[in-house]
Amino acid sequence: MTKKERFRLFVEYFSVHFAEPKTELHFNNPYELLVAVILSAQCTDKRINLVTPPLFERFPTPHHLAASHYDELFPFIRSVSYPGNKTRHLLGMAKLLVEAFNGEVPATLEELQRLPGVGRKTAHVILSIIYNQPTMAVDTHVFRVSKRLGLATQSAKTPLDIEKQLVKELPQEVIPKAHHWLILHGRYVCVARNPKCPECALTHFCKYFAQVTSKQMAAAGIKESPAKKPMP
Repeated sequence: MTKKERFRLFVEYFSVHFAEPKTELHFNNPYELLVAVILSAQCTDKRINLVTPPLFERFPTPHHLAASHYDELFPFIRSVSYPGNKTRHLLGMAKLLVEAFNGEVPATLEELQRLPGVGRKTAHVILSIIYNQPTMAVDTHVFRVSKRLGLATQSAKTPLDIEKQLVKELPQEVIPKAHHWLILHGRYVCVARNPKCPECALTHFCKYFAQVTSKQMAAAGIKESPAKKPMP
């Protein structure tokens, strides 16, 4: 099976079964999403969704956050990963957002990456979700799942390598959706340890599943495996 065929099957399946994916982070406006994404680095969306309601009640706009200070902000996010660094990032982000962008979340990669706590991945999440731009944010789930499915090569070593390969092959109009497809599939089915292959509907074109099945068959002394039909 060629890579193009894998991409076609990937897009076809999710376009039918998960046509309108959404981030699991809760937000009401671009500012809230930006804060939530910064906080979500190496932390679960579930935890962030518990933290942000009181945070946004106290700091409803970038101007409110920019006027705050470390000792006031830290208690609101002490339960997330790396709370000290993220407190400093949020304060720096809000101040620059107010000073340089009049409190509006910018719509370009270059401007977003000027903000403290915002790297390429975070910027792409904002551009994809808020501005529906064809950008691919590559986190650990996207990195893992795209390789396992055979959408990206095993030789890809960095998130940027994966990003370039996915953006090159995916139709532009589905790139913002594909980001969520890969993340959610990696979060709930194609997990890092003990992926749930028996529950997966993508095994008919998954390179990882084919390799595992081939090894199991070889170990059992079976030369050929029966054709795998896609799950409904």
